[in-house]
Amino acid sequence: MKRRSFFGLATLGGALLSGGVFAATSGSGANPYYTGPVSAHFDGRNFFNPGGVPPGSFGDLLRWQLGGGRTAWPDKYPSPFPPAIPSRRVVGDELRVTMVGHATMLVQTAGLNILTDPVWSDRVSPVSFAGPRRYNEPGIVFEELPPIDVVLISHNHYDHLDISTIRRLVVEHDPLIIAPLGNDTIIQEDVGTARVSVGDWGDATRINEAVRVHIEPCHHWSARGSADRRMALWAAFVIETPAGKIYHIGDTGYHDGINYR
Repeated sequence: MKRRSFFGLATLGGALLSGGVFAATSGSGANPYYTGPVSAHFDGRNFFNPGGVPPGSFGDLLRWQLGGGRTAWPDKYPSPFPPAIPSRRVVGDELRVTMVGHATMLVQTAGLNILTDPVWSDRVSPVSFAGPRRYNEPGIVFEELPPIDVVLISHNHYDHLDISTIRRLVVEHDPLIIAPLGNDTIIQEDVGTARVSVGDWGDATRINEAVRVHIEPCHHWSARGSADRRMALWAAFVIETPAGKIYHIGDTGYHDGINYR
């Protein structure tokens, strides 16, 4: 892994990718996040989807933004339900999953508390004053979280890798963060004390005697700005537990739902 600074000016494409849709064309520089051997899904600089489709272009973004394809959103869309107050622990083969928002879920089983793609920020963006914002409150108030043992990060789009939330989790819970290749560089650049375990597709991490997390292939892409597209790996997770296997993809609508097939 590379542990060096990566700073870039967020353009329109970079800012709007925070919703996980499009990014501007990546530049020609070296990969700032990961250095490793060529593989079936890494060409030495960029990761890619074997047999899959590449992400859309900047022109696609503009056509979506300006061509009438967008759907109007309300200013607020409050949930009809009160925020959940989760149990401190769920033991044995019992399983409880609490929806927080988008890809953020609290998975409780085998005495472990696992968060997927945690986002508690008001906006998912390179900047705090612009970009996609939250339309309803998190399904769990952050202060009501039980002790968090593990955090899974599927990819580096801002609505999945939220550094502000990661920083707060590290300070208050010190979880083990599991992520695909290159994402440790992004996290530890801003949160140096974070404990991050990274792996390639096919790798696995044993959490305890009962639970193991597998990093699995999925069809998606990654970017934090306008010049780093596909430079950090994306992944799905299979959480192997006494309650059964739990599949977390992150974003599920990419490439006509191919992840489910």
